[in-house]
Amino acid sequence: MLGSFELFYKKMFPNVPVGIKKISDYKEIVGEKSIESLRQSTAQIKGLKVLNISSTAFGGGVSELLYTAVPLMIDLGIDAGWQVIQGDDAFFTVTKNIHNGLQGMDFLLTEHMKKIYEDQNKINAEQFESDADIVIIHDPQPMSMISYLDKEKRDKAKWIWRPHIDLTQPEEEVLEYISQFIPYYDAVVMTLPEYAKPEMRIKRFFQVTPTIDPLSPKNSDLSEEAVNEIMQRLDIDASKPTMTQVSRFDPWKDPFGVIDTYRLAKKQIPELQLLMVGSMATDDPEGWHYFEKTARYAGIDPSIRFFSNVTGVGNVEVNAIQRASDVVIQKSKREGFGLVVSEAMWKKKPVVGTKVGGIKVQIKNGENGFLIETTEQAAEKIAYLLANQEEERIMGQNAYSFVKENFLTTHELADWIGIFKEVA
Repeated sequence: MLGSFELFYKKMFPNVPVGIKKISDYKEIVGEKSIESLRQSTAQIKGLKVLNISSTAFGGGVSELLYTAVPLMIDLGIDAGWQVIQGDDAFFTVTKNIHNGLQGMDFLLTEHMKKIYEDQNKINAEQFESDADIVIIHDPQPMSMISYLDKEKRDKAKWIWRPHIDLTQPEEEVLEYISQFIPYYDAVVMTLPEYAKPEMRIKRFFQVTPTIDPLSPKNSDLSEEAVNEIMQRLDIDASKPTMTQVSRFDPWKDPFGVIDTYRLAKKQIPELQLLMVGSMATDDPEGWHYFEKTARYAGIDPSIRFFSNVTGVGNVEVNAIQRASDVVIQKSKREGFGLVVSEAMWKKKPVVGTKVGGIKVQIKNGENGFLIETTEQAAEKIAYLLANQEEERIMGQNAYSFVKENFLTTHELADWIGIFKEVA
């Protein structure tokens, strides 16, 4: 049973089927005390109706978070649901540009672009009907919808905006444009306090760090036999030293820089191979374009391999690839959080990551991975880890422990339950 949300949400957008998860299944990982604390905390708000609205149900960190959070909230007694907005290619192209501008790309937001964005959100607002007590709007795509609702409809719920992007240095004009919608929200939830800007005029601010689901197909235990079978099926030579980046094909993930890092490190480790694993999402029309650019930049090098959900590499395969890798890199130029960092660390892999955004929160430099600022530094640290296997093992164990203490899904659930109790 998925909860009663389908009874009280008129079907304005498609409901995302999230399946069933039980909070008790996490007891062996996080302990009985953590599970009981969640149950006691939720007891005060049982039956609370919470609706999440996002732009896609596939391919990206937001969908991964919601596929875990929503069914676990239901199991804890919260009537949680998740719906996906409508929009055409033109709309998602504009919202991708807004996303890029908020992350600092020099970008001119034209009046025509604003009209496309606003018109689609007006259409979505006209269709909106809900009896939810709390509505959580994820990222910029559906953000302005609230401004087109009449006050009576808007006041039926408490509204929370939850951006998942790196807002460290947003482009000024785009920030100004987006900020006009923030006063409509009762609260804003961000990954880091530094993402909140004075121009936003936030009523109430909460910090929530994203987390990984240790029981999801991407993160659950895999036997060595299963990992080897998947590597053979994907025709990956697991005996060779392997570096991997898992991310969208996106300029913010610096795929060219990853290839440059590999080429520098390969001078010291001739057998090194690079695996680039990505996903294509429906709300990212630029994905194919950057994949093609990255493939051309890689050239004809049999030691550089590309994989994606489109070619049959799903969550289980990503899990196996991360486990089979010797070192994982995350060379993002901006990163709201970077779930893939914690995913790799959970598998006892030290991560070499750029010193930006949420990556800084996850990697303790020299303890569970390395923070870098340049391609040369990244190549140096990758070569170092591959040449010092005992230190790599120790750092990998530290990485696992750090994620277990800070970045598992039960931590995020506790944060959200606390917010619901304050806001509702």
